[in-house]
Amino acid sequence: MWIQGTKPSGRAPHILRETLSRRLGRRLTLADLGLEDGPTGTTDSSSDWSVDPLTGLAELGSDYLDMHRRKLLATTAYSAAGLALPVAPWWAAAPAHAASRPALSSRLVTQTDIDDIRNLTAFYSARDQRRGGASGRTALAGHLRDEAVPLLGSRFRTERHRRDTYSAVAEMAYLTGWMAFDACEHRTAQRSLTLAARIAAEAGDGPLGGHILRALAHQAVDLGHPRRALDLATASMSQIHYGQASSREKALLAIVHARALAANGDRPGTLAAISRAERDLARVDTKDAPGRVGFFQEASLAHETACALRDLGKPRDAEIHFQRSVATRRQQQYARTHSVTLGYLGAVQVQQGHLDEACGTWGQALDAMVGIQSGRARDVIVRMRSDLSPVRQRGGHHVAELDRRAREMLRAVG
Repeated sequence: MWIQGTKPSGRAPHILRETLSRRLGRRLTLADLGLEDGPTGTTDSSSDWSVDPLTGLAELGSDYLDMHRRKLLATTAYSAAGLALPVAPWWAAAPAHAASRPALSSRLVTQTDIDDIRNLTAFYSARDQRRGGASGRTALAGHLRDEAVPLLGSRFRTERHRRDTYSAVAEMAYLTGWMAFDACEHRTAQRSLTLAARIAAEAGDGPLGGHILRALAHQAVDLGHPRRALDLATASMSQIHYGQASSREKALLAIVHARALAANGDRPGTLAAISRAERDLARVDTKDAPGRVGFFQEASLAHETACALRDLGKPRDAEIHFQRSVATRRQQQYARTHSVTLGYLGAVQVQQGHLDEACGTWGQALDAMVGIQSGRARDVIVRMRSDLSPVRQRGGHHVAELDRRAREMLRAVG
């Protein structure tokens, strides 16, 4: 017990939370008990792979849906130290550990429950591709907290049923993190992706685990942590992840590995990884992929290849691949990525001194951003205006008009 007006210290709050969770049949958070002032991310608990991921997901959902706590969480810094991965025995033991976790409720999970989670994830994934991660992410976080996480504390007919449930929930948690990454809510994204990786490990789903490690690596590259990015990308290429994946997913893991190698200045390794990704994608069978990687086609490979070559200091080669990506993408279905690709293409064009070409490309990027809500699209516009700054006064009417449009679009993209 604790005295009113004070808080229990040490492990007491966590013991109390676990006891009441089992009694009520649902996962409680410290905030539900009035024992947490700020967002749980301030303690960086999700970087500790020994913390119960079910509790972590419930806490994250509560943080995300409470506007005050969400704003506090937004001020919490992305943690490169929190990217350290557990040792190999942890991954091997994770499914058995999850199977021994006591149920919080007597509810029996059905195949319909699993299908509902997968269908919701597919719906929001398609929305993310069209509209950007800043659109719909709060609704998805609500589904995760209220519909998906409770399934993990329920009963299962078979071990296969349990693993399928954990995989479905892990994929929804991954998408929540990916959308936060696209919205540039990087600490929220990191927490979501780390928790998703842990649930995937408890499902024994190696390919999904690799998919999520790849996302963490992508984020680390973009935020300027090349060493950590390479550790994550290399882990995604292990036998348990890459080795069990479909050809399409293997191509995705390999090209992000290439990007991490490029960020570390490894030219031979980058080119070898690009070649591996190309070979993997060439082997794809139309039935050979889970839905989460359906987006990864020629246009996506060209985009990531271009980013790797750009980071190696090869803007001309990068331009060729960005142009291929623009030419081969289904623009309406993948509008967010299309606008970002155009923005990157304009940047490598101006880097080579081709201002008129860059302005034309950036104009197309702004056209493509109509209706998009994405922090990464916003970053493209900020970079565009920075690149235009040295020539704004002497670039003529078309540069001034492009800058005016960019200022207006900044207010719309999220």
